Amino acid sequence: MRQILQDLRSGATLLEDIPAPRVRPGHLLIATTRTLVSSGTERMLVEFARAGLIEKARQQPDKVRMVLDKIRTDGLAATLQAVRSKLEQPLALGYCSVGHVVEVGAGVGGFALGDRVASNGRHADVVCVPQNLCARVPDAVDDDCAAFTVAGAIALQGVRLVAPTLGETVVVTGLGLIGLLTVQLLRAHGCRVLGVDFAPERLALAAQFGAEVTDLGSGADPVGAAQTYARGRGVDAVIVTASSASSEPLHQAALMCRKRGRIVLVGVTGLELSRADFYEKELTFQVSCSYGPGRYDPQYEEAGHDYPLGFVRWTEQRNFEAVLDLLADGRLKAAALVTHRFPIDRASEAYALLTERTPSLGILLEYPSPGSSGATAAPAAARIADTMRRGLTPAPAAKGAGVLGFIGAGSYATQVLVPAFAQTRARLKAVVSNTGVSAVHVARRHAVEEAGTDPQALLADGEIEALVIATRHDSHARYAAEALAAGKHVFVEKPLCTTREQLVAVREALAAARTRHGESPVLMVGFNRRFAPHTQRVKRLLDTTREPKVFTMTVNAGALAAAHWSLDPVSGGGRIIGEACHFIDLLRFLAGASLTGFHASRIAGDPAAALDKASFTLSFADGSIGTVHYVANGHKAFPKERLEVFCAGRVLQLDNFRTLRGWGWPRFSRQSLWRQDKGQRGCAAAFVAAVRGAAPAPIPPDELFEVAQFTLDIDSALRGTA
Repeated sequence: MRQILQDLRSGATLLEDIPAPRVRPGHLLIATTRTLVSSGTERMLVEFARAGLIEKARQQPDKVRMVLDKIRTDGLAATLQAVRSKLEQPLALGYCSVGHVVEVGAGVGGFALGDRVASNGRHADVVCVPQNLCARVPDAVDDDCAAFTVAGAIALQGVRLVAPTLGETVVVTGLGLIGLLTVQLLRAHGCRVLGVDFAPERLALAAQFGAEVTDLGSGADPVGAAQTYARGRGVDAVIVTASSASSEPLHQAALMCRKRGRIVLVGVTGLELSRADFYEKELTFQVSCSYGPGRYDPQYEEAGHDYPLGFVRWTEQRNFEAVLDLLADGRLKAAALVTHRFPIDRASEAYALLTERTPSLGILLEYPSPGSSGATAAPAAARIADTMRRGLTPAPAAKGAGVLGFIGAGSYATQVLVPAFAQTRARLKAVVSNTGVSAVHVARRHAVEEAGTDPQALLADGEIEALVIATRHDSHARYAAEALAAGKHVFVEKPLCTTREQLVAVREALAAARTRHGESPVLMVGFNRRFAPHTQRVKRLLDTTREPKVFTMTVNAGALAAAHWSLDPVSGGGRIIGEACHFIDLLRFLAGASLTGFHASRIAGDPAAALDKASFTLSFADGSIGTVHYVANGHKAFPKERLEVFCAGRVLQLDNFRTLRGWGWPRFSRQSLWRQDKGQRGCAAAFVAAVRGAAPAPIPPDELFEVAQFTLDIDSALRGTA
C-alpha cells in the first residue's frame, strides 16, 4: 500500500510503498477514501524536517539538553549514533481520515464491515485505528466533509474549554483551518464572534460564517477592535488558534478580555506571559489538548477503556460524533474550506503547497474506494492481506549462515538489535512491525530481505531458523512459545516473561520442542551485559579466586513519565521485571553460582512510584551476596550503571561499561574503552554461533528460568503481592 512519510534528515516528503497493517484486538482496519492535510501541524513538521541541524536544535532545546546528558554518561560516539538513528526514522504524516471498515478486530463493538468511519488514521491506503478513535459517518455527510472530523474535534475541544454561554463575545485569533471551524462552532453556540487574521480570503470566509473581522494586514489594532466590538466592556473569552513563535497573540488576548475573562490556546505560540496582564483581571488561561479527554491516555486509546458518560460527557470519540452531527445538519460547513484536492499519487504537490505562498486551507487527498458495503469490503480485506509482506532485496545465498526473522522494529530493535545481528553476517530474511513503516525502514537500512506486518508469516516460514523477538514485554512469552512450537531457535529481548503463567508456558514449550524435534532449540534472552568486554574481564579476574564476593550494582535509571508503557503492569510489567532483570542476570553470571534467596525493600511513599526506587539483595549458593540499587530519583550526570565488586582484599569498579578500575589485582589496574559497549554485539554473535551449531547455548535455559523466577518474586515482594 501507499503511505506518506516525512524524512526528518533530508526534509523530503515521500510517498512510499509500505506493507499494509494487520488488524489488532480493539482496532479497526480501514480502507481510506479521503484524508485531510493539516495546514498547521503538518506544515510545522515539514518545515522542521527541512531545517538544518542547528535550527532543529534551536527549535527543541529540551532535546539538546537530553543529548548533552547522554554525551556525559554514554560518550560522544554513542550519542551521535543515537541521534543519527532517530533522525533516520521516517515519520508517518496525517491524522484526519475517512474510509470503510474492511476488518474488525477482536473485542470491538459497535462497528461492522463496510461501515464508513472517520478516524485519526494516517495518510495511507489502509490504516489500523483503535475503536475509541473512530466514529461512524452519517449518510448525510459526504467523504470530503467527513475528512474534517478530527480537525473539527480539535476546534470543538477548545470551544468546550472556553465554556461559552449564549450571547457572549469571543475573539478567535488566527483564521486558519482550525480557526474557521472554531468560528462556526462558536456561532452555533449563539456567541458573537470577532475573527482576527492577516489573510483577506480567510477573513472573508469568517465573515461568511457570521463573524465580525479585523484585518491585521491593513494595520488594524486588534485590541481596539475587540474593545469596540465588546461595547467597551472587554470580551468574555479569546481562543488563540494562530501558529506563531511570538507571545504577542497571548498578550493581546489578555488586553482584549474583561475582568475574569478566559483564554484558551489551541494553536502554537510563545508562552512568555506577563503576570500583570493576568493578575489585574484575574484571567484564566488554559492550553487545549488535541481532540479532547482520552487523548494520549493509552488505557482509553489503545486498550479501549471508555470513560463513563456520567463523569466524562465529551471524550475525543464523542467529540468526533458531535462534529459529524453538526456536519450532517448543516451547522458546520466544511465544503467551503476545501481549497485543493489531489489523488494520493500526487501527494508531493499537496505538500509543496504547505511551504509555498499560494493560499490554501483544506487540502484533500483522494484514494481509490474499496466499496461501501460488507460484500465489497471482504474482498478488499483479502487484497490487503496479500500486501502484508513484500520483498525489498534479492535473497542472497548464505547456506549455513543462520536465517533470522525479526518480530518488532521499535527504537531498540532499530538502533541496537538489528545492527548487532547484521554484523554477525547471518542472513536477515524478514522483519515485521505493527504498522510496517518501521519494518521497511529497518529492512532498507540493514539489507533485510522482506518487510511485513504479520508475525504468523514468519512463524510459518520454513526457511527462517531463528526468530528475534523485540515487541512489547507482555507479548514476549507468547511469541517465544509459538516460535519454539514451530521448531525455531528463539532470541527474546528481555524480559522473558511478565507473569508466572507465561514462564510456565515457555518452560513447557521448550520441553515439548525437545521431545518433538529430538534436540533442544536455542532459547536466549537478551541479557547483553554479561557479554560486554568489561564484564568478560571482570569474570576472568573473579575466576582466579574462590572466595565469596560482595557485589553492589547501582542503576541510576532516571524517571519515566507515569503514562510510559513500560510502567504499565500489563503491557510493560514495570521496571523491575522489564529492566532490573538485566542486573539479576549480571550478578548471577559473575557469581557463577545459583541464586538461593533475596530480600527486597522500596522507598516509602506512593506504592506505585516506589517500584523504580528500590533495593534488593541476592544470595548465592557459594556464599556471595549482591545488592542492586535500582533508582529513578538520581541526577542524570551520574553514571547510569555502576558495578562494584569486593573480594579477597581486592576491589573492582565498572562505570557505565566504559571504564573498569581495579585495586589490589596483580597486573591489572584500569581498562577503558573509547565508547560504551554493553555487549549487544557479543550477545548477538553468541546466539548466531549457537544457531549455526558452532557453540552451545550462550546461557543455559535453567539459568534463564532461574533469573526470570527470581525477578518475578522480587517484583511481587516489592508490590506486596508475594
